[in-house]
Amino acid sequence: MMQHQTVVILGSTGSIGTQGLDVIGRHPERFTVAGLAAGGSNVDLLAQQAARFHVPEVVVANPDALEPLREALAAHGATGTQARAGRDEVNAIAGLGASVVLNGITGSIGLEPSIAALQAGSQLALANKESVVAGGHLLFSAQTRDQQINPVDSEHSAIWQSLRAGTHSEVSRLIVTASGGPFRGWTREQMQDITPEQALNHPTWHMGPVVTINSSTLMNKGLEVIEASRLFNIEPDRIEVTVHPQSIVHSMVEFCDGATISQASPPDMRLPIALGLSSPERLNDVAQGCDWTQAAEWTFEPLDDEAFPAVELARHCLRSSEKHTAVLNAANEQAVHAFLDHRLPYLAIVDTVSEVLNEMDGELRGDPQFASVADMVELEQEARARADALIAQR
Repeated sequence: MMQHQTVVILGSTGSIGTQGLDVIGRHPERFTVAGLAAGGSNVDLLAQQAARFHVPEVVVANPDALEPLREALAAHGATGTQARAGRDEVNAIAGLGASVVLNGITGSIGLEPSIAALQAGSQLALANKESVVAGGHLLFSAQTRDQQINPVDSEHSAIWQSLRAGTHSEVSRLIVTASGGPFRGWTREQMQDITPEQALNHPTWHMGPVVTINSSTLMNKGLEVIEASRLFNIEPDRIEVTVHPQSIVHSMVEFCDGATISQASPPDMRLPIALGLSSPERLNDVAQGCDWTQAAEWTFEPLDDEAFPAVELARHCLRSSEKHTAVLNAANEQAVHAFLDHRLPYLAIVDTVSEVLNEMDGELRGDPQFASVADMVELEQEARARADALIAQR
């Protein structure tokens, strides 16, 4: 019989958080929501979530959103819900000691609450890839037991599931699939005048704006290669990327005997979210499976590294050090925001990241790992400042 679990959701009003609550709402006998946290840009939705799931505690990262949140909670009848604000309160609710913490925060600000959840002994359902990319060893060293992290990104969940077919020593390669984004097949010349509106139109997935832009440049896939290498302890050169426009095969594992095991399903993030919450068991009534009564075509093609250099840039950083990958992530976040604000051309997103890495390479060649989260934040701030300066020059 499945054990009842308490859940804290970080980023509850975002794409991952709302779909996580949808899964929980279908299984009230299995889950109780112990706490919610969000940035604070949509306090009305947060209050609705608190009221529907009878949540005892909610937190907004932005202190200015606290009073509007309290008003919204009263308006929706969530009078028993306690509301708090600030980054420290987000970390506190993450470290509440719930059975599982679903981290759907976007950006490296998700690292501290990830660490807090692990240190409190919670299972971490991790959709915040930046936790691994920017501060992987800090995250892993916070674990209180083995196998405490359940990957929620669809690609890493697929690898995680496929790895059940063999032992670590039997793994030959990991194959990470990419949809190719809205500009699959385009040349760099054709990408010169891409607008934010075009880049936000992803062909198969509905995600937040930063992740969607990262998917269009394939920086998201570069970050996923870094995450896969660190989560599953596989060398960078044994991780391949293949373009699969249908987004049905979510990733694969090739074993030493030549067998390749994949996880396939129509694109629906509720499936990896549900497994992240309930592992090692699977839940009923989560998502639709493939329709085998209809003819279908699944295609795979090589990645065009010339048109999409972000993956190779990420590999370079992964081979270099944890500090390189933190700079990659921070500089990319600044460049993406500048593009969304119409302050930076599309092709200059990855070019700016590459320039920042070139500028800082000498500084990153010492100790490859961070001593603390504060150490990571300091380096990230420097990378963001360098990126901002380059963006302003353009």
